[in-house]
Amino acid sequence: MTDYKLPKPRPVVDKFEPYLPGRSLDQVKKEHGLKHAVKLASNENPLGPSPRVVAVLRKSAECAHLYPDGFSTDLRTAVAGRAGLPLTRVTLGAGSDELIELLGRAYLTAKDRIVVSRHAFIRYRMAAEIMDAGVIEVPMGPDLKHDLAAMARAVTPETKLLFVANPNNPTGTYNTTNEVRALLDALPGHVLPVLDEAYYEYARTKRDYADGLALLKEGRRLVVLRTFSKAYGMAGLRLGWGAGPEDVVDALERVRPPFNINAAAQAAGVAALADRGHVNRSVRGMTSEMRKLEKALNARDVEWTPSAGNFLMIKTSPRPGKEVFEALIRKGVIVRSLDEYGLPGHIRVTVGLPSENRLFLKAFDETRGT
Repeated sequence: MTDYKLPKPRPVVDKFEPYLPGRSLDQVKKEHGLKHAVKLASNENPLGPSPRVVAVLRKSAECAHLYPDGFSTDLRTAVAGRAGLPLTRVTLGAGSDELIELLGRAYLTAKDRIVVSRHAFIRYRMAAEIMDAGVIEVPMGPDLKHDLAAMARAVTPETKLLFVANPNNPTGTYNTTNEVRALLDALPGHVLPVLDEAYYEYARTKRDYADGLALLKEGRRLVVLRTFSKAYGMAGLRLGWGAGPEDVVDALERVRPPFNINAAAQAAGVAALADRGHVNRSVRGMTSEMRKLEKALNARDVEWTPSAGNFLMIKTSPRPGKEVFEALIRKGVIVRSLDEYGLPGHIRVTVGLPSENRLFLKAFDETRGT
């Protein structure tokens, strides 16, 4: 047998820490011998997708042997119509996660830098690290909001991308229109700002929330990311979209994998956009349950951070968040610990159905008594 050595991956790969998704329901039930568990860890819509989406998914199975439309023409047309932009200014990804990665692939090299907030969505940092680019991390303000002025000051000649999750995951805090305008005014032309609006459908109820698409259509140079994973209830289909200047979209299209949006997701996206009522019901239901959850936590003297998303960040200290997370899992309630976000004294809890929220509160009370 010929003696040979396999090639080694790039040095950065050995140092790269993969993203750790939340535990699945089946996994938790098997590990702890539970008959029932609820998942409040990944900010999914507990109502699920629109009935229209379910119908087209059943139909799409008949064509599973065929490759999907590589341009996702029908879905891209529907997205562009909803956004009020030409096709050349929108792109699609397997979740907005993929679009974040494509931005890194298209724009970053080892000599480049990105600017992020300390407690921002971790995928921005990962998109830079896998390209061996540097990360400039800026502390948040005491209100756990992005300090956009400080982020602008942190820009260097090597900075290519600046990421702002608005509202932010996992804190739930958001930046106002005036704050985002000031950031865009302050950035030099060599920096491409990215507004990640994964929770837009929930946050738009805030009067002073910064709508990235509106800013884009004013002629501002930025990228806006949105997703079908949250309010649309389609996290399992992995579907997101982005909008930006034509040259930026062209760059993303060049590095986008062929057929990155499967046929089922394409059909489901079109159906989801046609059912505005489902999204509105989802947002109303979440808002009502959020208020109940906030009131219940106040009654228990538990601190939480006001959120413009569909989740709450809850303070557990002096107990470590990971300890509370593990205690809740043993009781069949899956939440998210936040050590990887530099928030070890907190957990993040998705606002679920009334029965799920009651189960969380019961389990949370029991963990506080141990």
